Amino acid sequence: MMNFEEFNIETLKEGNHFEAKLAKGGIPNSLWETYSSFANTDGGIILLGVKENKDHTFMIEDIEKPEQMVKTFWDNINNKKIVNINILSNSDVEIKEIGGKHTICITVPRAERIYRPVFKGTDMFAGTYRRNGEGDYLCSKEEVSAIFRDAGQVTQDNKIITEISLDTLCKETIAHYRQRFVLIHHGHVWNDLSDIDFLKKLGAAKINSEDGKVYPTAAGLLMFGYESEILYEYPQYFLDYQEHFDELTRWSDRFVSSSGEWSGNLFDFFFKTFNKLSEDVKKPFILNGITRVDDTPVHKAIREVLLNTLANADYYGRRGVVIKKYKDHFSFENPGLFRISIKEAFD
Repeated sequence: MMNFEEFNIETLKEGNHFEAKLAKGGIPNSLWETYSSFANTDGGIILLGVKENKDHTFMIEDIEKPEQMVKTFWDNINNKKIVNINILSNSDVEIKEIGGKHTICITVPRAERIYRPVFKGTDMFAGTYRRNGEGDYLCSKEEVSAIFRDAGQVTQDNKIITEISLDTLCKETIAHYRQRFVLIHHGHVWNDLSDIDFLKKLGAAKINSEDGKVYPTAAGLLMFGYESEILYEYPQYFLDYQEHFDELTRWSDRFVSSSGEWSGNLFDFFFKTFNKLSEDVKKPFILNGITRVDDTPVHKAIREVLLNTLANADYYGRRGVVIKKYKDHFSFENPGLFRISIKEAFD
């Protein structure tokens, strides 16, 4: 997110992290939509006292009584009827002078997960906004629900699914996972555990305090369950891999979680998809001692993007996960929102 010191009023344009408002008649009502959108997305700066010209350049108009407007702003942001929560500190609102004229600079951080959604008014479904390019866009009910679920102190992954027995998980997938675990963690103490205790250590199963029985967690169900069982908790769950090599056909190859030909869970989908995506990637002849190294930087990049696509998906969402392979590129699509900021993801 930009700092005020980076401003150049002559070249500045509105975007994901900046919004200018004239504020001639006082605090504009649209300010709270922008406050909500910045807080729910990736933060941004709101500059009051600035006019946007027809050619999308800006001109400082001055604020005659900036101290009074700042006081009014603080009164409003702490009014639950105007906005549900104040996430700003005193240093986030400053009177700035540009070319001898006064402006008010409001720096809105990305709200912490537990405070989202930040919304205008008293109805989260009618007042939650997100930033997209130069605009503030009202979130759909599905988007608001996803933000609200993500705000929980206990993540959805740790939710205990008491409606489904641990015995219904795919034993072949669990065995496959344990084989890989042994190869990577040779001699690990978990390798001697029973399947139930192993799943508990992974967080894929937990003891329900009410009846003392062990049930799958949401993460365990997604990773090791059958598609038919996963649908009980996630009715919109759908995984789709497609290859598009011929413009005359809808796809050259495809497999989906609902086919019934395989488990349909995330673990098996990951490896089926990774093998498809990486099968054409060249492997130069490189040795580590006497062992050939087949895991190239490209393989690692494919694996990382695929893993992030599946890990950051909202499986309660309306859309499914869709991975597409083309002759010259890949496409990764998923429903859901980042739990961290874009900057944190790149760092």
